[in-house]
Amino acid sequence: MQNDPLHFQSLSGVCRQLKSGALSSVELTRYMLERCQSVDANLGSYARLMADSALAEAAACDRAQHQGDALGALHGVPIAIKDLLFTKDAVTASGTEVMKDFRADFDATVVTRLREAGAVIIGKTQLTEGAYGSHHPSIKAPLNPWSVDAWSGVSSSGSGVAVAAGLAFAALGSDTGGSIRFPSACNGLVGLKPTYGRVSLHGAFPLANSLDHIGPMTRNVEDAARVLGVIAGFDSKDPNSVDTVVPGYVSAMGNLQQPLTVGVDWSYVTEGVAPSATQVIHDAIAAVGDHVEVKEIAMPPSYHRLAVDWGKTCAVECLRAHADFYPAQASKYGPGLIWLLELGRSTSAEEYAELQALRDLFRDQLEALFTQVDVVLAPTMPITAPTVDEMERSSLRADSAPFLSFTAPFDYSGHPTLNLPAGINPEGMPRSLQLIAARFDEIKLLAAGVLFEKVLGPLEYPQL
Repeated sequence: MQNDPLHFQSLSGVCRQLKSGALSSVELTRYMLERCQSVDANLGSYARLMADSALAEAAACDRAQHQGDALGALHGVPIAIKDLLFTKDAVTASGTEVMKDFRADFDATVVTRLREAGAVIIGKTQLTEGAYGSHHPSIKAPLNPWSVDAWSGVSSSGSGVAVAAGLAFAALGSDTGGSIRFPSACNGLVGLKPTYGRVSLHGAFPLANSLDHIGPMTRNVEDAARVLGVIAGFDSKDPNSVDTVVPGYVSAMGNLQQPLTVGVDWSYVTEGVAPSATQVIHDAIAAVGDHVEVKEIAMPPSYHRLAVDWGKTCAVECLRAHADFYPAQASKYGPGLIWLLELGRSTSAEEYAELQALRDLFRDQLEALFTQVDVVLAPTMPITAPTVDEMERSSLRADSAPFLSFTAPFDYSGHPTLNLPAGINPEGMPRSLQLIAARFDEIKLLAAGVLFEKVLGPLEYPQL
């Protein structure tokens, strides 16, 4: 919204002002760095700011502007990246002690693409240890700007807090079991997990390579579409990258015919789900009214087993990723990641293979659903606006099967998903919902996101 403070204006709107010359990238970057140094002293969303390189990038953007050069899709906009993405000009610690001094000699592919599009990398955001379920004991978890008692989400906690607090116009997160969507839901953001293979993982330190996805976290759908258009595309350096056309998401998502057909499995969104979370689904359907056709569907039942045993697949692949450090440097690890790594040592090859076969079955069955509906509507989490205290209870751990039911299955299947803000609850905390679409159909996913966003309205973020 144009009347918002500068730091809460949209990425797309700020980019238009930069391209018109109404804003200077250097001035904007200095403004954001000063805000980060002030506000983030309390929140802790950044692992490290990159002031020197950010200002150099901003100056290059301003020179290009003055010279009349072609300007990129993210020209001059300060953006944050999760601190598991490699950068030549800054340490990549991945939330760990064992990598606290690690500096890569190349940039992650997504970082290169952001910079080529004119983005200013303002800093690297904090995350849980190795992008798993808890922060390393030496790191204080980033605080949710809506309430210090509220959970900030995992594992892209810093990315969620930074964008919600107006400390970046967008941030990249990664999602292995829900790690873009959880912090987006908790902080009132749009969080997009693209199709597996749509965005390169090259230069991203893995949690579990076959489950990892990189995607944008923003304050509106258009901004997420704009960032996705920059980071998406085939990369020969990533063996799982898919060579398929990257459409113009921003223009294409507004051209789909309505009404969209929205599928809902009512048992999926009610059983074991807090009534407040189910109510969000009812409220959203009522709000969009005749703009959508709601159709009852049945989720493939294998989603439950995948949620229950997600940890085993994750653990086996995580153990491979940490082979250079664990168990040789086990004393430097926190208890949460040690538990996962030990699970990887005890999980048999047969168990892993069985889950891989179940993944294939679930993916095919879910893809078949999209011959009947355009998108599936579901909660992101089985409870709304959880507190830190609630998340410390054993039944509500972020790596527990009940909590992963709406996220982990789609990491297995690789389907694109979108977390959307869905208003504010009576306690003043953000509500959320999730949309799922067919593989590589981010256009339809984003179009549905725009539709729901229009009727549910924008959030007013906390003025810090």
